[in-house]
Amino acid sequence: DADMRIFGTLRGLADAVVVGAQTVRQEGYRPARAREAFAARRAALGQPPAPVIAVVSAGLELDFSLPLFTEPLVPTIVLTGARAAPDRVAAAREAGAEVIVAGDSERVEPGRVKRALSERGLTRLLTEGGPKMLGQFAAAGALDELCLSLAPMVAAGAAPRIMNGPRLEVPERFVLASVMEEAGFLFTRYRRI
Repeated sequence: DADMRIFGTLRGLADAVVVGAQTVRQEGYRPARAREAFAARRAALGQPPAPVIAVVSAGLELDFSLPLFTEPLVPTIVLTGARAAPDRVAAAREAGAEVIVAGDSERVEPGRVKRALSERGLTRLLTEGGPKMLGQFAAAGALDELCLSLAPMVAAGAAPRIMNGPRLEVPERFVLASVMEEAGFLFTRYRRI
């Protein structure tokens, strides 16, 4: 329950939620919704009633008939590379998404994602994943904070790490900014040094 409250707070404070296309497909991502608890704060900061969902997708292999594209409270953004298929770009735009080129090839560059969103006034970004995209952001030096929840249990399996991406030759250093505990669960926030 505490994890979901924190997750909701992070979303409630964000200008945009950045998510990879694979996560959108696997989790059936929906548009962000307005939360009454954050309405006054968002209005005072000039934020829309809900955060923008910004989907990172090189190939634009997305189902544009999903509510994420057809029913958002604020228009969904799709970030792609310059060599994205023109018919897929057109399909995204026809569905109401704003398409932003954030890479010179077919790939999306994490540093350009941050710049492109910042140019639109979206500076408080919450990167929800998945592990591959988070690893790419970390490798590009585009990750400023990391919120990590730890559960008091042990599980084994072949699941990937929280980040799967390019190898970091020199690990980035982060410092603990805050930690909260509830029922043995730890909720941490780290900032890049």
